[in-house]
Amino acid sequence: MKFTDGNWLLQPGIKAHYPAEVFEADKKPAELELYAPTRHIRHRGDTLEGPVLTIRLSSPLEDVIRVRISHFEGVKNPGPSFPLFEEDIVPDIQLDARTASLSAGRLTARINREHYGLEFVADGKVITRSPSRGTGYIRSETDGAFVHEQLTLGVGELVYGLGERFTSFVKNGQTVSIWNRDGGTGSDQAYKNVPFYLTNHGYGVFVNQPEEVSFEVATEKVSRVQFSVSGESLDYFVIYGPTPREILEKYTRLTGKPALPPAWSFGLWLTTSFTTSYDEDTVNSFLDGMAERDLPLSVFHFDCFWMRAFRWCDFEWDPEVFPDPEAMLTRLHERGLKVCVWINPYIAQRSPLFAEAAQKGYLLKRKDGSVWQWDLWQPGMGIVDFTNPEAAEWFAAHLKRLTRMGVDSFKTDFGERIPTEDVAWFDGSDPQKMHNFYPYIYNKVVFEALQDELGEAALFARSATAGCQQFPVHWGGDCDSTFESMAESLRGGLSLTLSGFGYWSHDIGGFEGMPPAELYKRWIAFGLMGSHSRLHGSTSYRVPWLFDQEAVDVLRRFSHLKNRLMPHLFQEAVHTSQTGIPMMRAMLLEFPEDPATHTLDRQYMLGSSLLVAPVFNAENVAEYYVPEGIWTDLLTSRTVQGGRWIREEHDFFSMPLLVKPGSLLVTGSVETRADYDYGDAAVLTIYQLADGQSATATVPTLTGEADYTVTVTREGDAYRAEHSGNVRPYTLRLAGSEEPVKVLQAEAVPL
Repeated sequence: MKFTDGNWLLQPGIKAHYPAEVFEADKKPAELELYAPTRHIRHRGDTLEGPVLTIRLSSPLEDVIRVRISHFEGVKNPGPSFPLFEEDIVPDIQLDARTASLSAGRLTARINREHYGLEFVADGKVITRSPSRGTGYIRSETDGAFVHEQLTLGVGELVYGLGERFTSFVKNGQTVSIWNRDGGTGSDQAYKNVPFYLTNHGYGVFVNQPEEVSFEVATEKVSRVQFSVSGESLDYFVIYGPTPREILEKYTRLTGKPALPPAWSFGLWLTTSFTTSYDEDTVNSFLDGMAERDLPLSVFHFDCFWMRAFRWCDFEWDPEVFPDPEAMLTRLHERGLKVCVWINPYIAQRSPLFAEAAQKGYLLKRKDGSVWQWDLWQPGMGIVDFTNPEAAEWFAAHLKRLTRMGVDSFKTDFGERIPTEDVAWFDGSDPQKMHNFYPYIYNKVVFEALQDELGEAALFARSATAGCQQFPVHWGGDCDSTFESMAESLRGGLSLTLSGFGYWSHDIGGFEGMPPAELYKRWIAFGLMGSHSRLHGSTSYRVPWLFDQEAVDVLRRFSHLKNRLMPHLFQEAVHTSQTGIPMMRAMLLEFPEDPATHTLDRQYMLGSSLLVAPVFNAENVAEYYVPEGIWTDLLTSRTVQGGRWIREEHDFFSMPLLVKPGSLLVTGSVETRADYDYGDAAVLTIYQLADGQSATATVPTLTGEADYTVTVTREGDAYRAEHSGNVRPYTLRLAGSEEPVKVLQAEAVPL
């Protein structure tokens, strides 16, 4: 929300109060408390009226400082709050007559007590600051109270993140509302709103408020980011990197690391699509067609109509279409497939579960005690109130029954349209805060139900907020079948992965409409060169033979390629779960020192070694930037000199897919599935290793442990290989050569 009218005036009906000085500063064991009146105190009479702001600084982690600004502190706060993983940090607090400071690791918050100002200093320089009139308490005649903060942007400073946003990748010049909406991928609305941003100047900011947060990114003031919330207080963290990777590592230490999805989830998913007509024979025709054409599948997904119309959710298979679902699921498992089914957190009035849930208090209520209902989506539907522990247990019990029947995964759709008016949550939660927070408790219940029953979990979730990265996987939502929507989907994915989310997917070919064959084939290459890959549509199927024979061949090429890359990709996934560094990475995440990467949104790194640049047009032209060094085309072994832009044509069996110099890339021996023994007959390929340079690769097991690790060092024209872990045969090769590399020494040292 904007409060000013240009540089000099305020909007009509707005009265603003800004801290003028620090009248008192109190040093506590782990907190610095500041008492800041909004006018200078010249004499005792000036102490008789407010507003006065209380500002508290503390630290939950090294290099992270928390700032809490409050006006009235007697306001009831029923929650919810984002769960945080704080560590036992004792910051260094210093006070004198003119300044106060709190330091944690390399980051210091420094306050001017005489003329209030707050600046954040790291490694000897100011990285951002809240200048004069940056911190504000606002009274609006129509909308009540707000608290805002403004943090400065330096020359050339760019802002990223704020969730899965399909607008411009760089957020400068945008006003962003952190408010989950079901708006597709073609607007400024977002399914996954995360009140966290990072910049290319070494820090990130997490606003610890589940309710709507308004971000004016260089719009209220063009050299500042403003964020504001309605009410009497504001809570935020400044996170120092200084690199983007370090910022994300610390942010996910605070809000939760992404879990490691099972290896099978990285293979190709095929769905029934949404409103198409299907039964088991239809499903078998798809599966037979894929098998006959040597198109490997890992997961088959049943979308909404596995249940009867008007009964979503009753968690019962449509008996006319699937008379013996348990036997059908057994047959699918015998094909080597995992099975996913669609669910949402809503119970339609026609569902036999509605009356039970209403009677037991499992559905969200209105303030008068009646069930909150509407007709948007399923007629008369209610919303499961997961703040009621019994409701969460009841919902999970239905899912566990399905897993015992043979279901392996759930697509957790919806969760964005959560009402805020005339609402009474079971635990008394604030409806404004629960709107964005609802996906957290919804997906957590489903994720933990799978973990309890199967010992592993893979969701396909649409809505999210801060911390939901702990419950992967997430997909991009309803995109159109156009090249433009393909590109906007990638922008959304890059923004989401810069917001702490480790794994991401999208609907190959687009969701709405029937994609032309050329788009479908280009989207296949894009979709398979990601962490998770799903063929899905709205009113039409997505099996490739419905397009043309070449589409079949393209899908075979890239699905086989992804399966061969799984030893490398799964180790990258393990690294993501340990560090919070996403699998799909904006180029600036890997190359922050190269300013040419800071605005790139049509290419990405898949893990640390693979540069992927999808083709976004029917003219078969790829335009992409290659950082410094000699890169190698994974598909052809040609070398590419970096430090420049490249424009070239690619047929449908090709795309820019380059290996970073200095990489040691592990590929497997299996093309037909994603989960196999990665250490069996693995090939380790050396890419442009410089003299004296070392590269390390770890071959993972299917549970994410290290099977064995190989470190290769170039010494002149020879190579030294050191091996730790299990002693297993592997082949070491140079890129572009089929001949094994002769090594100076190979040591086998058990872990």
